[in-house]
Amino acid sequence: MAFTPLRWIGTGFKYLWNALDFSRRVFFNLLILAILIMIIVNILSSGVKKIENKTALILNIKGTLVEQHDSNPREALLAEARGEAKKTTQLRDVLAVLDQAAKDPQISSAVLMLDEMDGAGLATLREVATAIDRFKASGKTVVAWGSSYDQRQYYLASRANEVYLHPMGTVMITGFGKYRNYYRDALDKLGVTVNVLKAGNFKSFGEPYVANGPSKEAAEAESYLFNGLWKTYTTDVEKARKLPEGDIMRGINDLSKLLVAAGGDIAKLSLNAKLVDGLKTRDELREIMLKRGIKDEQIKSFRQIPFDDYLTRVKTKAFGDAVGVIVAAGEISEGMAPPGSIGGLSTAQMIRKAREDDSIKALVLRVDSPGGSAFGSELIRRELELTRKAGKPVVVSMGDVAASGGYWISMAADEVIADEATITGSIGVIAILPSADKAADKLGVHTAGSPTTWLADPFNPLRPFNARFAQVLQSSIDHTYADFTSKVAAARKTTPEKINEVAQGRVWTGTQAKERGLVDTIGNFGDALKSASTRAKLGADYRISYIEREPSKIDRILSIFDATAARVLHDNFKLAVVPTGMPPAAASQVLKDLSWLAEVNKEGKGFTALTHCLCTAP
Repeated sequence: MAFTPLRWIGTGFKYLWNALDFSRRVFFNLLILAILIMIIVNILSSGVKKIENKTALILNIKGTLVEQHDSNPREALLAEARGEAKKTTQLRDVLAVLDQAAKDPQISSAVLMLDEMDGAGLATLREVATAIDRFKASGKTVVAWGSSYDQRQYYLASRANEVYLHPMGTVMITGFGKYRNYYRDALDKLGVTVNVLKAGNFKSFGEPYVANGPSKEAAEAESYLFNGLWKTYTTDVEKARKLPEGDIMRGINDLSKLLVAAGGDIAKLSLNAKLVDGLKTRDELREIMLKRGIKDEQIKSFRQIPFDDYLTRVKTKAFGDAVGVIVAAGEISEGMAPPGSIGGLSTAQMIRKAREDDSIKALVLRVDSPGGSAFGSELIRRELELTRKAGKPVVVSMGDVAASGGYWISMAADEVIADEATITGSIGVIAILPSADKAADKLGVHTAGSPTTWLADPFNPLRPFNARFAQVLQSSIDHTYADFTSKVAAARKTTPEKINEVAQGRVWTGTQAKERGLVDTIGNFGDALKSASTRAKLGADYRISYIEREPSKIDRILSIFDATAARVLHDNFKLAVVPTGMPPAAASQVLKDLSWLAEVNKEGKGFTALTHCLCTAP
């Protein structure tokens, strides 16, 4: 066959294409291989990197201290890659780092750097403070430094052997309690009526929407609660700093006089009051640590390891008998919920998983929740009851808040352990149903129809609230309250009448709840683990297994829509609020309160019996 130029070009192109294809595959295969090698080398090098002698642990807590992140690790990594500030730090991680560092011979001291710590409840702070005390008890020194300290940051700093403050810094200890917004007049002007049905004289959840100030019962309960928490705070700090009893309160009362004596210098006032041991800049702190430690030539500072780096070295057992831990943090809904919140179905599912796992011999439920759905709470309580019937001990460990629904889910336990500063109780039930018929009239919107019964369309917000139907709802709420108190009475081995005396929707501190028989023990998370392991007859070598739910793809998609809806609500309320000249901070709280009201019955039932205390840790 004759060889033509066209055939020659085609054959050449074929060889060229094959060569290009081969080169492409070789290039990308080599690239992937190089990336894999880099990852493996990085893992191996980071895993075996030795901590040198006289290394200081830098406890630089960032964001809010929480029981559980409200996003999964992948989302956290993406946020970090985008350069976003760390929003939360898990309490369990801080405790694990401090406890392992206490036993680590290469760690000689710890430096508390708390400028980036945004918030935490008092019970959570007490958990960390106790871990700092354990670290100190191992013979190691703790130094705290801050450009300034807010009330929460200072609580932890006060546990250090030495507390230093920047010469231009402040120590802001202001006390507990805050003013709440009340919207009765504003809602009247808008033509919105909020109908509140409740069981419990102290159940003040709905008061901001139906009154212009707190009821006598609400004011009494709140004062008693916050004074109890304040007593715990001041006593702890005064003991840690070796100050006379009542010194902090005297300092606050005499603040103006003391500040004049210090020449208006707040940092000097803090030094005079013995709240800090010295006024030092950051470089002066570095010089102090250099004299006590060893210089790291690479970073030109004292030898150190940050909290996040040390956390990767924390060792956990992977096999053997375990105490399972389920974190119940956030508001309680009925269905499936992502990490950082509680779903009746999803949390019940995790409890079943722990019950059916032969390696898990006991269960600790760590509760940090103001409550929510009564039905969702009961789903969780029932699964805990079944776990006990299956022969596995259940211990509840209360964190910052375990109130209303948070208390409901705590009832099916062999032992309930609360911190002194836990906010608990709030045994009561409430329903809130907004109606906007007057607002509709103002807008010229009218509604009419031909329903077959008086029960048809009972939750239409554009119609006046049906008084006849209100009686039905009140009966249902009263029944739920009776069920709540009866279950508490059975769990606490007393009568519903006695429980009713301390229920009525009233909140208590952990200490106050212990005095009233609502909890068994005052203690911390470690005490709960010990109790569970002892009840299960485990040795000292048991492991801790956290049972958690990985959010599904659907959850992530829905969370995007939730964020969009929240943004729309925010922007619309903002348009109404900002022109009034209201300061941004105040407007933000108003937006939050009114957005919550708009979402109160978002599950589509129109009516939900809520066991919610509308309370947060101070």
